[in-house]
Formats: sequence, C-alpha cells, structure tokens
Amino acid sequence: MVQSVDQLIDLLELEEIESDLFRARQPDTSLQRVFGGQVLAQALMAAARTAPVTRVVHSLHGYFLRPGRTDVPIVYAVEAVRDGGSFSSRRVVARQAGSVIFYLSASFHEAEEGFEHQDVAPADVPPPEECPALGEVLSKVSGRPISVWEREWGVLDVRYVGDSRPGGSLVDQTHPALARMWVRTNAPLPDERRLHQAALAYLSDLTLLSASTIPHGVFIGLNVQAASIDHAMWFHRPFRADRWLLYDQNSPSASSGLGLSLGRLFQDDVLIGSVAQEGLIRALRKR
Repeated sequence: MVQSVDQLIDLLELEEIESDLFRARQPDTSLQRVFGGQVLAQALMAAARTAPVTRVVHSLHGYFLRPGRTDVPIVYAVEAVRDGGSFSSRRVVARQAGSVIFYLSASFHEAEEGFEHQDVAPADVPPPEECPALGEVLSKVSGRPISVWEREWGVLDVRYVGDSRPGGSLVDQTHPALARMWVRTNAPLPDERRLHQAALAYLSDLTLLSASTIPHGVFIGLNVQAASIDHAMWFHRPFRADRWLLYDQNSPSASSGLGLSLGRLFQDDVLIGSVAQEGLIRALRKR
C-alpha cells in the first residue's frame, strides 16, 4: 500500500478535475477495502486546497458510509460552505463508482492569540527506542509475517508502548481500556503544515478503534469484525508528523456492537491534537 513517504505524498497529491472537484490515486494494496485513514486524509487535502492559504484546519468530522473499493478512483467534491472573518467551513463528499462513501466537514481558522492550557502528558513512558515495533507485536498475535504490515503501512514507524490487557503495563482502575504507542512517518516530510496535518489524519485511524477491544481479549482482524463509522479530530498546536508523537488512547465505552475510542497526541510533552472515533466491533462467531 504505502511503504514510503514519497508514496504517501503521491497519495495525497490530488488531481483537480475542475473547480472544487478532485480525483485521488489508489495505492497498490492487498486490502479488500480502502483504509479509512486514506479517505480521511485525502478528503482533508481536498478541503484544504479550497481554503484560504492563511488558515489551517482546527477540526474535522467525518462519517464512513460505505466500504471503499481499492480498484476504483475516489472523487472528492468540495463545497465552500462559508468564509468568515476568521473561519472557513468546507464540506466534502467522497464518491466512488457513483456512490457516496464518505462525508467530511472541516473548519479552518486564522491564527490568533488566546488563552492557553493543556493536559499534562503521561509520565514514565519508555522512549520509542525501547518499545517493540507494532508490526512485531501484531505478527506474534496473528501469526502473520511482518511483511504483511510493512506492505500496507510501512510508511509509518509505530512502536507499541503497552496496554491494559491482563498482565499489560498500563493499569488504571477507572479506565479499563488503555493503549499507548509512539508513531511518526519513516522519513522526513516537506515543510508544509497541511501535509503534516493530513499525515496525522492518515495515521490517527490505524490503531484507535483497537483500544475498544482491549478488555475483551479479542483482536481486530482475527476474531472481531471492525469498521470505522465516524471520526473526529481537533488540531490544537503546530507539530511535525515525521517526529515522534505519543498516541495516548482509551475507550470509555463499548456496547451494542459499537466501541468508542478517544485519543490524545503529544509531541515533546505538548498536546498537539485530540481524536474521537466510534466503530463497529462485532465478535465473529466460530464456525
């Protein structure tokens, strides 16, 4: 799928068919459906292409409506909802083969001074160099070779810090579902803020829903049918997606086949973003 930064940049470089209408490339992949983070990132790039250059995205909300096919291009239509004095709103509709597969609403903001406060970053987190690669962890759980991970998500360097499964390194009686990992792209990205924000959107969808399965001893892709349903992000402060980010995740609730997961992203102990996602986590019946 996406193994290098050049491939990621190519994936996010949309073709403008006409005004406010963009067509995206599809990567070479063995996945049966399009990775949700790809659609999220491409839709954000489409919206950003139509917003004033002095404004950066501060929030987005997306709904995954249908699984995307990997053999058909995705077309993104952008509606310029409003350009106010300091905010711009955009709505994006993603279509594939005539069907709507995804909606995105994004808000862009002119930089300004204001009040400042933030959560404190988690303490006593081992550095990424001391944490195993996520591909290694998944390989041990699934029995599949690491090459499967590297083929699809090799562009991301993800290190698994720990979770709150029985015997796990994270224990909090008030939060039964916790997971942490370090993440960055595997090589430097160009100095373009919107590209780093799109890369963050891309990586934010990779592991977040898995946090909602942690207390139940199951794994997405093995004994759980999973699908992202909605995804929200808030971009608080500048960051670089090619430098280590601590992705602190928890799931406050799972019920009726749905799991809710929340995430905080820290860089150098600074809270740079927040994420929320609800998705399907349906236990697969044994044959």
